[in-house]
Amino acid sequence: MAKSSTVTPVAGPKKRATKAKKAGDKSAKAAPASRVEAAKAATAPEAARAAPPPRAAGMSGAINVDFLSPAQRESLEQLSLNLARAAMTAQGAIAEAALRQADRPAALTPDPFHVAPALSEVMARLAAQPDRLMRAQADLFTRYMDLWKVSAQRAGGEDTREIARPERGDKRFTDPEWSTNPVFDVIKQSYLITSEWLNELVGGVDGVEPITKRRVEFFTKMLTDAISPSNFLLSNPAALREAMESNGESIVKGMQNFAADLSRGGGQLSISQTDFTQFKVGENVATAPGKVIFQNELIQILQFTPTTKTVCEIPLLIFPPWINKFYILDLRPENSMIRWLTSQGINVFVTSWVNPDGALADRTFEDYLKEGIYAATDAVLKQAGVKKVNTVGYCIGGTLLSCALAHMAARGDERIESSTFFAAQQDFSEAGDLLLFTNEEWLGELEKKMDAGGGVLSGQTMADTFNALRSNDLIWSFFVNNYLMGKEPRPFDLLFWNADQTRMPRTLHLSYLRKFYGQNALAKGELVLDNVRLDLGKVKTPIYVQSSKEDHIAPYRSVYKGAKLFGGPVTFMMAGSGHIAGVINHPDAKKYQHWTNDKLPPTVEEWMAGAEEHPGSWWPEWMVWLKARSGRQVPARDPTKGPLKPLEDAPGSYVKVKS
Repeated sequence: MAKSSTVTPVAGPKKRATKAKKAGDKSAKAAPASRVEAAKAATAPEAARAAPPPRAAGMSGAINVDFLSPAQRESLEQLSLNLARAAMTAQGAIAEAALRQADRPAALTPDPFHVAPALSEVMARLAAQPDRLMRAQADLFTRYMDLWKVSAQRAGGEDTREIARPERGDKRFTDPEWSTNPVFDVIKQSYLITSEWLNELVGGVDGVEPITKRRVEFFTKMLTDAISPSNFLLSNPAALREAMESNGESIVKGMQNFAADLSRGGGQLSISQTDFTQFKVGENVATAPGKVIFQNELIQILQFTPTTKTVCEIPLLIFPPWINKFYILDLRPENSMIRWLTSQGINVFVTSWVNPDGALADRTFEDYLKEGIYAATDAVLKQAGVKKVNTVGYCIGGTLLSCALAHMAARGDERIESSTFFAAQQDFSEAGDLLLFTNEEWLGELEKKMDAGGGVLSGQTMADTFNALRSNDLIWSFFVNNYLMGKEPRPFDLLFWNADQTRMPRTLHLSYLRKFYGQNALAKGELVLDNVRLDLGKVKTPIYVQSSKEDHIAPYRSVYKGAKLFGGPVTFMMAGSGHIAGVINHPDAKKYQHWTNDKLPPTVEEWMAGAEEHPGSWWPEWMVWLKARSGRQVPARDPTKGPLKPLEDAPGSYVKVKS
């Protein structure tokens, strides 16, 4: 018989604790040295003593591992050591974060979005309908009984159907073991049954203000997304498999990623969505050649170098959103809208908005109208030597451009030949989930936050808000990848741009949220800017409106209602995909589709019923419309030879200012 043996430890308890402590030290090195070192000195040894890794047989209180092979014993030791390292790393990171937050004021309120009053109202309505609650509970019980029935049948070798399935496009449960492993299959279906039931229960409440119910629905969905079994190590088969196959190295790496994100966020968790080190503005994104030919406190105007011998006489001036950087239009050469436009013989100018600091905190919507739209229009007309300009407004830049058109119409200013809107809203009555963030209680908290931030709203706050609208895709998927799986996020130019948010000046941002989202003043004809009441019905400029079928920021229903407000000829088009991919879809990619309809009936449902579907990008069709309004061909305009002398190379300096 083989002689019984015991595992020789890879390292003694003291040595392992020392290594674990070093791992914790490394994770916290970015914080102020004296305070962080003090915290680690106090916490790391205690944690090491509190949770030592399993010890080999023959040691006091040890686990008997005689039945394991030498390789298995070594793996167990390595797994134990890595679990200790991961714990130390996490503890060090949390200690560092706590110290960084220690000198900051306490949170303004534990409920900044004021969900509690809305939730109380919905729960009160449910309590007043006991028969409805009883039916709901009976329905949940029935679903679970069905689940246990088919699970038992499956255990007996029968083929069974799933009681609950993930929605189409839900990537949380794509690992095969969610379906092939009976345990994880039951976990998955139990979660789906419960979350679907809870969301249906809240959504079916009667007698509550629509906006109140929507607020509760939104945060209930956020809650059910957060508690998905895919977000926890012990209930995620892919994460467990990775941990076992790597002997715990994935968990160590995940905690190192966690520590790095805490450090990068200054003590607040800022989940990395991409490898930020792989991109640099002006070097491998935003590389279209051109010059900055004008600037003031709010904008730089970029004129891009033509790539054709002749260009259309009437130039194109683009106003991107000031919430983001303009280079969404120029990520890489193969998907750059700016490069594609120049290849079509369009003389392209783009507005690059400033990333404001506290000195611009009191700038208003009128300032952005005058020093943005009007100043840019004046500069482009002078540089090109023409009397007309075509314009594009993207998202909030399109909302501002709409106001400018109404303002110009009231003054008899006809310098804009045509306007195109990318995912832009004028009527905010159906503006999507962002409406939930614009009640007065929340705006009051937002104002306090901006005051504490020196008069501006941080870019991270803006990013967090937009990420919350698609939490499974933009938060939890990276939480699982980075922390549970221990993987690095892959380089992705779009997500690099998405994280490069700008700050928002207090006065401008609050007036925008109140007047547009809160009061819908532009659509109602009640908005006054620069002493002019704006009436979109007086705008006779030819309009081209792009919407996207899956846009969650500017929903197509909202965009269509805005298109109906203009008084001149309007062409409405719907693209596939969402707020970004629906707009930035290079023809060479041959992706998605778009729908057209020459008519503009009363409702978007009628428009869709009569629309024709086309494969691929909508850009070529828009180009036909644009060129019909761009005049004759003239010699290409060199940005270095216009009346406005170049100030610097594109992409300019404003776009490089980080928040």
